[in-house]
Amino acid sequence: MTKIVPITGASAERFTPVQPLLLAIAVLTALLASGASPAQSQGGLEDEWWNDRVFYEIFIRSFQDSDGDGIGDIQGLIDRLDYLNDGDPATDNDLGVTGIWLMPPFEAHSYHGYDVTDYYALESDYGSLADMRRLIAEAHRRGIAVLVDMVINHTSSRHPWFMSSRLGEETYADWYIWADDDPGYLGPWGAPAWHQAGGRYYYGVFWDGMPDLNFLNAAATQAVYDIASFWLMDIGVDGFRLDAIKHLIEAGESQENTPESRAWLTAYENRLEAVKPHSFTVGEIFNGPSFIVARYIEEGAIDVGFDFNLADKLISAAQRGVNRDIARAHRNAIRDYPLNQFATFLTNHDQVRLANQLLFDIGKNKVAASLLLTGPGVPFIYYGEEIGMAGTKPDERLRTPMHWDDSRHAGFTAGDSAWQPLQSPENVAAANVARQDSNPDSLLSHYRDLIHLRNSNSALRRGGFVPVDSSARNIYAFLRHDARQALLVLINLSGETLTDYSLALAESDLDLGFPRLVYGAGELATPSFNSDGGFDSYRPLSELAPHSLLVIQF
Repeated sequence: MTKIVPITGASAERFTPVQPLLLAIAVLTALLASGASPAQSQGGLEDEWWNDRVFYEIFIRSFQDSDGDGIGDIQGLIDRLDYLNDGDPATDNDLGVTGIWLMPPFEAHSYHGYDVTDYYALESDYGSLADMRRLIAEAHRRGIAVLVDMVINHTSSRHPWFMSSRLGEETYADWYIWADDDPGYLGPWGAPAWHQAGGRYYYGVFWDGMPDLNFLNAAATQAVYDIASFWLMDIGVDGFRLDAIKHLIEAGESQENTPESRAWLTAYENRLEAVKPHSFTVGEIFNGPSFIVARYIEEGAIDVGFDFNLADKLISAAQRGVNRDIARAHRNAIRDYPLNQFATFLTNHDQVRLANQLLFDIGKNKVAASLLLTGPGVPFIYYGEEIGMAGTKPDERLRTPMHWDDSRHAGFTAGDSAWQPLQSPENVAAANVARQDSNPDSLLSHYRDLIHLRNSNSALRRGGFVPVDSSARNIYAFLRHDARQALLVLINLSGETLTDYSLALAESDLDLGFPRLVYGAGELATPSFNSDGGFDSYRPLSELAPHSLLVIQF
């Protein structure tokens, strides 16, 4: 098993302010006009460290409570780091993840943290900034990179900036988007976007408690630059998950994915690189097709973006047991993105949990995990997904405490109650770490095996992707390859044992040779290679078990 150590590259100094926003955008415009993107000018993105990572999304409030108050905290997360990765290359009983994404850790008005009131303070329920620094040191010692969820499209309506802006104080008057009269149009999904306050109207695309910042204001832009510098340099994080970035700058009723938003983000990305080279940004462009997400990456606005369409197709393939839609989604991703520069996932904190979508079928959950962790891109796993935790709307029920065992509060807290009730007793009993830990056939063991497999095989982390034709629509097959190895991945999407199938690869420039089984069980057949370097009518095993995964190295 390979443990990956994060690149930190931190200097002890705070970085001084860069040029104002308009100059940064002017420089960006000239760069784009020349045909080169800032990302390209930095060298090959495929060489960046995040391609060697499997990330794990954590809601601190729900992961582990260390002091009995029923609320998860930083110390609780530190206590559970060995579950994620113990830092010992000789062991394989940890999950093996090499990066974590923390939902917003800042002081906020709401429980979820997406309406920030103080970017320079840790949420008081979680601990102190000193605790946060210690968490990062402990994570880095185990080879785990740390991202925090940076929420900059909006603040809380209770943030001091907004309260001053609402009063018309000169310094902050234009930090938010104000109109004397109601502009009269709705937000992009039909909800109210303009909200009344003090006889005027302000823009808040999500709701009135989250007013949007005005990034045409250079002072507001500089303020969020400084926040990023603080978290990168003073606290020591390795990068950010950037929330709601398609909404950053509106152009009248054009409220999503504007060129101005991407230009602003490119200047922001350049700022981060100047402060801490090789810091990582992953952007949320909700429900955007791959070609729209790819535009942000091509323009150097983010390093990678979440592909929501691909996530839907990964789940659909596991649900329906058919390869057509996932094959198309992968082809689109390979066509649109630079090599592996996109983020893959199954669900996140806003979505019905995977176990519910797959009706608690363990085999289908394993298929979804196999697709995620052997496929191209940078994978992200939502906490509890690896044990099959339940969760449906409302949002609080998607973010309930982690199930560590089947005790009264599932091992989450020693206190009298948890901040949010657990899932059903049936789900706690089946979906908990202690129950699945020593069972080699459990969902948790499957995730562990796959993450360690990915960590140990460079082609799965950084390699190219070549579709392989299957005569059976229930089988999904592809090659992952780099200069070191070529791997054939074969997934039985169905719940049936399959015997009548064959694989074909019309041609290949790869040096394919004698096959060796890397993952799975059985006596492998050797393909007959054609004159173009591919193979025809290849059946690696005489039968494929339901929901099984094979990885074959040539």
